[in-house]
Amino acid sequence: MAEHSGENPITVYGAIAANLLIAIAKFAAALFTGSSSMLSEAFHSVVDTGNEGLLLLGIRRSHKSPDAKHPFGYGKELYFWSLVVAMLLFAIGGGLSVYEGIVHIQHPEPIEKPMWNYGVLGVAFLAEGASWFIALRALLKSRKPGEGVFEAFRRSKDPAVYIVVAEDTAALLGIVAAALGVYLAVTFEAPVFDGIASIVVGAILIAVAVLLVYETRALIMGESADEEVLRSVREIALREDPVTDVARLLTMHFAPDQVLLNIELKFRPDISSDRIFETVERVQRNISEAHPEVQSIFLEIEALRRDRQEAAPMPDGDPQPVPGPA
Repeated sequence: MAEHSGENPITVYGAIAANLLIAIAKFAAALFTGSSSMLSEAFHSVVDTGNEGLLLLGIRRSHKSPDAKHPFGYGKELYFWSLVVAMLLFAIGGGLSVYEGIVHIQHPEPIEKPMWNYGVLGVAFLAEGASWFIALRALLKSRKPGEGVFEAFRRSKDPAVYIVVAEDTAALLGIVAAALGVYLAVTFEAPVFDGIASIVVGAILIAVAVLLVYETRALIMGESADEEVLRSVREIALREDPVTDVARLLTMHFAPDQVLLNIELKFRPDISSDRIFETVERVQRNISEAHPEVQSIFLEIEALRRDRQEAAPMPDGDPQPVPGPA
């Protein structure tokens, strides 16, 4: 089943609204309390807000109509900008958080008015949790029976869903780490815990960014459709009596809801050309109805290709000479 969140990216809009408000609140709390982990969390929210904006840009550009330069459309724009998002999360979000934590450990400063931290982190947890729930619900809509959440995440082809789920998961874990760091720093009067929490936040962001880079790289390189789709397409073709085998079946995702299909069919030798063309049209129609995401279908027919090769005239009308022994 195709995922169509890119048509109505409610997950992205929800994440932008949540992250923008949270970033402002975190910067205010970091200013009043001097907390390193809170400042790292503010950096994280700013990066997340920018990342969601880049995802929206990718979604918008991926909907451009095909042209002579890009005959298969601009669907992979979404995957390109998703890779940029993952790299920014790694470099800016994770890097700044780790750097801020190291600096705070080297030059520790006590946290003042910790209740600001607790209040902002509590509100941030609720807002991020709401965004995470929306994204997770969109992800689970495509989950197969018996499939786990992580398996559904790995199988997803829609960055507007899986990136938001990953970022919000990292945000929730980061909030817990920041709150724990503030609590330990205040309770034991040891500001070093706040710096350690900042490093932990950075490590979480880096780990999630590496995962996103890995997943998006596979899509940019031309990841095939799911095994379930391949199996279904093969079954649709083999249901036709004239078809004896599916010699080749190649697919590639250009976008979450745009798949290219190249399929080679073998026909019985006694089938007429008219019936072959009728069968081909029926196979194409049935595939399109069963899998609307398969928008480009290229069918090769082995019987016709062999007939053309056998009927091809030799140069000057002479038979092709057969090489003899030297």
